[in-house]
Amino acid sequence: PGMRAVVVVKNGRIVGERYGDGFSARTPLLGWSMTKTVNAAIVGTLVKDGKMAVDNKGLFPAWKADGRAAISLADMMAMSSGLEFNEDYGDVADVTRMLYLESDMAGFAQAKPLKDEVGKVFSYSSGTAVMLSRLWQDAVGDKARALAWPRTVLFGPLGMNSAVLETDEQGTFVGSSYLYATGHDWARFGQFLLQGGVWNGNQILPAGFVDWMREPAPASKVYGKGQLWIEGPGDEENPGAGVAAGLPKDTYWMEGHDGQTIAIIPSEQLVIVRLGLTPAKFDYRPQTMVSMLVKALH
Repeated sequence: PGMRAVVVVKNGRIVGERYGDGFSARTPLLGWSMTKTVNAAIVGTLVKDGKMAVDNKGLFPAWKADGRAAISLADMMAMSSGLEFNEDYGDVADVTRMLYLESDMAGFAQAKPLKDEVGKVFSYSSGTAVMLSRLWQDAVGDKARALAWPRTVLFGPLGMNSAVLETDEQGTFVGSSYLYATGHDWARFGQFLLQGGVWNGNQILPAGFVDWMREPAPASKVYGKGQLWIEGPGDEENPGAGVAAGLPKDTYWMEGHDGQTIAIIPSEQLVIVRLGLTPAKFDYRPQTMVSMLVKALH
C-alpha cells in the first residue's frame, strides 16, 4: 500500500518503472532518511577537496571542553557518537522536536550530552546527520557557496535536476530528512554509488570512499561506516538476514521513513528505487520485490 514510484536500473539503463495514481516520473518525492546517504556523499566531496578528514575531532567549539572532544567525523558517520538522541517517531521525541519545532536543528542536536562511550555504541540519530550538514557547510566556508555546494558538486554533475535539499531557518541543510527528487534522480544517485562515486568518467568522491561507506560500522554489523544500511528494512537487528533470504551478498541499502528504499547490488549491476507512503505498521519489506527482480534480470 502507498507505492508511489518504483524504478529499476540494470547495467546503467532504466529497464522498468511504475508509478502510483497521481504520481509520475516527473513527481519529486521525499526520501526522508535516504537523504542521510546523499549528505554523507557530500561530506565525501569535502574529504576529496582536503577540507575535511574522517579522523577530525573537536568538531564543535562547545565540545572541546568535555568528553565530546573525542567524537570524530567517522564516529558521526557511523552513528556511534555516543550522544544522547531519541529517534522514536511514536511520540514528541528528539527527532520530531528537531524537525518540526527547532529553528536551529544542528544547534539543538549539538547541545546533547554524551550518553555512551564514543565509538562503541550504535545509535541511529537524525540529529547526527544535521550536524554533519553544519560541519560540511562550515568546511566550505562561504555561506552562499555552501548553499550552492550540493548542486555544484553533486546534483549538477549527476543531472539530478529535480533535487531540492531543504534547510532549517538558520540555513543549515536538513541532511537527515529533507531531500526531494524524482524516482529517476534517486536512481541516478543509486547508480552513482554503484559506480564507486564516478559519473561520466569523473571521480566525484575520493577513490574507495563508497567502499568505505559500505564497510560495517565498528559498533554495528548491519550499518555501514558512511550512512548506508547493510541490511534491508526489518532486518536491522538481524545480521545476515538478507543473504539468508536469497539476496546477493553485496546488496546494500538506502532507507527512509514510511517505505523509502534504494537497493544497490554491484554484482548484478542493479539499482532498485522504491518510494511511497507506507507506514511501518504495514510491515512492508522491499526485499521480496528486490529478490524477484534479481532472478528476473539475472
